[in-house]
Amino acid sequence: MTEQLPYTVVRAFPCFDVRHYPACVLVQVRVDTGVGRAAAAGARPLYRYLSGGNQAGTSFPVVGPLLQEPAGERGHVVSVPLPPDNDPGTVPLPLDGAVRLRPVPAHEAAVLRFSGGWTGKRLLEHGRDLLEHVRASRLEPIGAVYFARLQPTWKPGLLARSEALVRVTSA
Repeated sequence: MTEQLPYTVVRAFPCFDVRHYPACVLVQVRVDTGVGRAAAAGARPLYRYLSGGNQAGTSFPVVGPLLQEPAGERGHVVSVPLPPDNDPGTVPLPLDGAVRLRPVPAHEAAVLRFSGGWTGKRLLEHGRDLLEHVRASRLEPIGAVYFARLQPTWKPGLLARSEALVRVTSA
């Protein structure tokens, strides 16, 4: 990935940070696969959109991270942010009916960094740890925990850097 979505650390806690993220547009696809395979399954249609597979034929730089959030019992929504200077009203529509665009307002999220592979068990453990730390710090989580992959999906798991995130009320 060539660029990362910008953020500002609002408050640092011993085990996690609270970050402010600007408004952005997410390019998303829903995949019906296990938690450990969802990112790889969703990456291809997202990459096609970013490479010009949209109604305008516009190519976008790849911006990280690759995001993954639960959607139902076995499904996941996999997303990539467009560069933050894109206006949601002018972003070209996808050609692939499975790909969606979602404007996301500016928000704060608690973030727990970790390394290693993306097995379902590991992701769930880090998600539980994050929620415990957030609640112990007297912050209120909003919605479900989601995950960010900071390297490409082909990078070996032991070398990967990832994050568990959950939106929170203002820190």
